[in-house]
Amino acid sequence: MIVRIMGEGQVKLADSHFTELNKLDDELLEEMENGDGPGFRRTLHALLDKVRELGDPLPDDALEPSELILPPPDATLDEVRDMLSDDGLIPG
Repeated sequence: MIVRIMGEGQVKLADSHFTELNKLDDELLEEMENGDGPGFRRTLHALLDKVRELGDPLPDDALEPSELILPPPDATLDEVRDMLSDDGLIPG
């Protein structure tokens, strides 16, 4: 699966990693629902760091269709709320 982190680029990520990423996504949703700004920021960074760690970066000039788009690390809680589907950022 191709994942785009807004403002950074794309990575290729094996489907086998989605269970681990969904745990972070669930935490992020809970923190958003509770209005936990510091928790939201911490978990968003953990999610993006995990995608970077587990994914293989695509070349900067690659323009593959992204199956998943994640917010940039500086996104606000409200900006991410606007991006969310009912399932969170990572579809289950």
